[in-house]
Amino acid sequence: MVVTKYSLIGAILQYYPSAEQCFNEMGMHCVSCHMSPRETLEQACMTHQCDVEELIAKLDHHINGEAEA
Repeated sequence: MVVTKYSLIGAILQYYPSAEQCFNEMGMHCVSCHMSPRETLEQACMTHQCDVEELIAKLDHHINGEAEA
């Protein structure tokens, strides 16, 4: 899965429920939020004052593993 700042939290968690840990590590408890199904990573990070690029990197590593060199 390609993760961008426009990715919906709900879609990520639907296909990769274990990605919840990435959000929790950033202090974002998105699973219990009623907004998350329709909220983008960028919107959530702005709300929680988190670095969207750091969250994208965590999610990408969690979902896609190590990048091939």
